[in-house]
Amino acid sequence: MSSLDRRSLLILPLALAACGFTPVYGPGGTGRALRGRVRVQEPDSPDEYMLVRTLEDRLGRPNSAPGYELRFVLSTDTEGQAVTATNETTRYSLVGRVDYTLTALDTGTVVASGDVRNFTGYSATGSTVETLAGERDAAERLMTILADQIVTRLYATPDLTA
Repeated sequence: MSSLDRRSLLILPLALAACGFTPVYGPGGTGRALRGRVRVQEPDSPDEYMLVRTLEDRLGRPNSAPGYELRFVLSTDTEGQAVTATNETTRYSLVGRVDYTLTALDTGTVVASGDVRNFTGYSATGSTVETLAGERDAAERLMTILADQIVTRLYATPDLTA
């Protein structure tokens, strides 16, 4: 059996501080710089609404003077994954991609940009109502996953300060 050397745990915070590590929600962290300061573009579809809702939940709704604007382009595609011998699709994957840009409103400078991709799945073996409910649930899960990936990347942006 291995035993944990507690002295090594005391060295870890010092090593992280030496490399410039700052907690996201700590003083000077990106979480504080973005919380309540990001205006997300208006949604144009149910999927975009779910994405914006999750982004605003994670980043906070913007105050009266937001410092940043987050714009995005969302695309989704449905792909059949499981096909029976009679050529009936019984499982689908919902694949999503978001290209995003975070812009500082005072200077117009793009502070962060990138794209995130992911997928979720749902079954089509039940009734039509069950399949539609599964598809709707998969879309909501996918938008949550994509929003969380965007927020994680924004929090990793080194140029933002509180």
